Amino acid sequence: MIGWLEKLNAGEILLIDGGTGSELQRRGVAMDRNAWSGPAAYTHKEVLRQIHTDYIRAGAQIITTNTFGTTRFVLEAAGLGDEFRKINKSTIDAAQEGREDADGEHVAIAGSLSCLPPGLNAETYPSKRKEKGDYQELAEFLAESGVDLIALEMMEDNYHSLMAMEAAQDVGLPLWLGVSSRFGPDGKSLVAFDFPDTPFSSVLQSLIPLDPLVVNIMHTEPNVVPSALKNLKQYWTGPVGVYPELGDFSAPNWVFNNLMEPKHFAEHALQWVRNGARLLGGCCGTTPKHIQILKNKMSDLLAARA
Repeated sequence: MIGWLEKLNAGEILLIDGGTGSELQRRGVAMDRNAWSGPAAYTHKEVLRQIHTDYIRAGAQIITTNTFGTTRFVLEAAGLGDEFRKINKSTIDAAQEGREDADGEHVAIAGSLSCLPPGLNAETYPSKRKEKGDYQELAEFLAESGVDLIALEMMEDNYHSLMAMEAAQDVGLPLWLGVSSRFGPDGKSLVAFDFPDTPFSSVLQSLIPLDPLVVNIMHTEPNVVPSALKNLKQYWTGPVGVYPELGDFSAPNWVFNNLMEPKHFAEHALQWVRNGARLLGGCCGTTPKHIQILKNKMSDLLAARA
């Protein structure tokens, strides 16, 4: 079987899943104020399992574990630090079982690793030593549990992101770098999504030298993606992916407003492909319907390749 990276290097288009945390919420799972969707498998494993199954049946060739908010220091803030192994095992099991349910034996599983701070408050990070150690702990647990690659998500600064990326490198799995951006106050310049004083280009310059296999523009509004792709091309010539957000956030909940209809999402995806993207999917606010239409429009997407 040809692997996902070989397919990307050959210029094929691969589909990743859509939002997982937001989809859990959309299906009635309460979000935790400190760990967002991280504890979901602890209380709602079957819902999470079904979400993975639904994405694969919609066309996803790579699914992502719901480990965005499951580093030990985040779970400790939620009062669940002692349940680190149990929560993460259940979370990874949900992805693997969802793949089995969908007969997706050729579907890859990406282990998500983020720099999410407790309560989404940058003032709550632990000491540098603990923070890096906890990133390493989760990366090692993901690798030991059988994920196929590590997906760094929402890397958007030059300090916490470096620690997470270095920790992920140590486990030896293929590594995705997922970066997030938005327009600055002037409406033109690109800044890091949650760090408006950090230019997006400085994040790219800091992290790309650590040699990821794929760079994804993710958790970024669709209207910002073209500018982010243009910026990325200045620093990166390897495989590129796009999986944007739809909607907004009001802690601890995702706000399903200004959502994009799947047909319009596919129209945007055509432009991303023309600009070099070969891995497509969605982040918060997207649903299996958004992945399904990408699958349905695959002939158009392939024809749009530059």
